[in-house]
Amino acid sequence: MSDTVAPAAGTRGSWGSHLGFILASAGAAVGLGNIWRFPYLTGENGGGAFLIIYLALTFTVAISVLLAEFVVGRAAQHNPVGAYRALGGGLWPIFGVLGVAAAFVILSFYSVVGGWTVAYLIRSIGIGFPSSDPADLGPAFGGLIGHPIWPILCHAVFMALTVGIAIGGVRAGIERWCRLLMPILFVLVLILVVRSVTLPGAGAGIAFFLVPDFARISGEMFLAALSQALFSVAVGVGAMLTYASYLSRSVNLPSATGWIVTLDLIVALLAGLIILPAVFAFGFDPASGPPLTYITLPAVFAEMPAGQMFGTLFFLLLLIAAVTSAINLFEVVLAFMVDELGVRRTSAALIGGTLIFAVGIPSAYSFGIWEEVRFAGRNFFDWMDFLTTNLALPIGAFAIAVFTGWAFGNRAIDEATSGGLYRFGLATAWLWVCRVVAPAAIVLILLSGLGLLGG
Repeated sequence: MSDTVAPAAGTRGSWGSHLGFILASAGAAVGLGNIWRFPYLTGENGGGAFLIIYLALTFTVAISVLLAEFVVGRAAQHNPVGAYRALGGGLWPIFGVLGVAAAFVILSFYSVVGGWTVAYLIRSIGIGFPSSDPADLGPAFGGLIGHPIWPILCHAVFMALTVGIAIGGVRAGIERWCRLLMPILFVLVLILVVRSVTLPGAGAGIAFFLVPDFARISGEMFLAALSQALFSVAVGVGAMLTYASYLSRSVNLPSATGWIVTLDLIVALLAGLIILPAVFAFGFDPASGPPLTYITLPAVFAEMPAGQMFGTLFFLLLLIAAVTSAINLFEVVLAFMVDELGVRRTSAALIGGTLIFAVGIPSAYSFGIWEEVRFAGRNFFDWMDFLTTNLALPIGAFAIAVFTGWAFGNRAIDEATSGGLYRFGLATAWLWVCRVVAPAAIVLILLSGLGLLGG
């Protein structure tokens, strides 16, 4: 079969190739969730047992919801709002609006974190990390995110990168850059894995990561793994739905979904093999949580031979992963503006990017000059994170699963198989996962995120 994909209907743009779609979608999934969030969650939840549960849930629940987004997006050839309107009507477009709003808000604070990565890359190239004591590097990180200028400046740089790629369109922008960046990402990952696993004392970290201790399994661990599985494949805001809306029926969607999830998992596993063996090798705490990337790892690089070089490679890797995910989120906003509001793509990118940057300013200042501005104990950044991660994403994932399983129903199977062109032996099982298993699992995540479910 040729790699070339026929253009999608209309003038919205289309992928130039099957491979381009897979690389762009894998890039969307491979973001901070894999390289930042997954290793520290694994460290917090006991290593190997968490890994096994995560793998099982990814290849059942998460892959099913991802395929559902792809099926709905390609069938409708629209952004999330237009897709729900075209295929379901009624009140369903409300969930599309929620997805577009969530993508907008998530990118506003995601860009702030991406900006921190820009700052750390610059520092790695320049002075490096002279201290190997997290007690020293913690205040250094606090000084960065609390600075009156640096967080805004780096936030602007990150959004400019995202907007610049998106302006080029689906083929000349997103696909071209993902074809370049994703191979670089994999090369960087492999270099860093080799360096990490060959450190003296790395074996303890490898064992912690790969050898399961089933006594550590708990309801709380299960929910953490389930949440990470869905978060990792970027479902819930209609971003993958939007990418699929640029596809034709010549693409085997179940096969493409399998490749994308596999690539996403490979990067997550390799990220664990970068971070956890290195952390163990130098005697740091693998359960140190979110600060693992920006405080503990710089301490590791300071101890490591040629640490400045490997630190630079790591933060370059992190930046590439963040950018490929950011352009996926941004595409939801752009597709809505182009499809629903009739705005030309270049204007939509500039207007949308400016608005997202502006909304992100309070998040950038949430750890500095506006740190004391709090409501119910949370600052602006925390509220944006809470409302999207704990509410909008689970609701969006629940909606797409239920819509595909019940409202779209057997038409979803016809779309998944490209009208019978491809075999899909698990079609009926997939549909029932969307109807029952995935919604039930997502409700557990939603209740847990709202603090209504005991650990």
